[in-house]
Amino acid sequence: MRWAAVDLDRGLLFVERQRTTAGYTAVEGEPKTAAGHRVVALDKHTVAVLRAHRSRQLAQRDKRHGNNQVWVNSGYVFTRKDGEPINPSYATTRFRKLTTRAGLPPVRLHDLRHGAASLAHEAGADLKTLQDLLGHSSIVVTADTYTTVLPDSQRRCADATAALVLAAARHTRRRIKEKAAKNRPAGRAEKETPSEKRHPTKKRSRRSRSRRHPLCHGK
Repeated sequence: MRWAAVDLDRGLLFVERQRTTAGYTAVEGEPKTAAGHRVVALDKHTVAVLRAHRSRQLAQRDKRHGNNQVWVNSGYVFTRKDGEPINPSYATTRFRKLTTRAGLPPVRLHDLRHGAASLAHEAGADLKTLQDLLGHSSIVVTADTYTTVLPDSQRRCADATAALVLAAARHTRRRIKEKAAKNRPAGRAEKETPSEKRHPTKKRSRRSRSRRHPLCHGK
């Protein structure tokens, strides 16, 4: 990886070249497939780490210049003390030593690629995103590798889908009830005022009293 292929302001990494070894000789060339050319988004923490690494690298360059020591401006992100790019074999050997010191089970440096994809899948990345991240030429390869890696993530996806459907159903029922309430015809009792409701009752009561007591009507 070269600094020219890293955009820290936008948080993007452009995968354009790869370095392998033939024996101990480093060989650089194009990615193996067209899908190998890809853009990888970087999280904020990684961007901060790379910025700090860049500052240390420039400070080391200035220090070597001040001591009249050789510094090769190779442009690589990860270099030796003199600025030359590190050999891929060195990275592999160094990683194996670090895992042994940490008491971890045997794991290759290349296995970190699979681990990163598995963690991204668990965090919610879909297969298409994983395909682009890994540079797989076919999504079938991605699906065969990662669909059964973390069933818990699939369960969370199923629960989230069900929650979405149920929420939509509740919203639809609420809209139906509101529409039905607006279209329901209003009864007479709802239109009459309280005074209008009491007045006919008073008239009937007066007539009924006059029929029962005719003498009172004469008075």
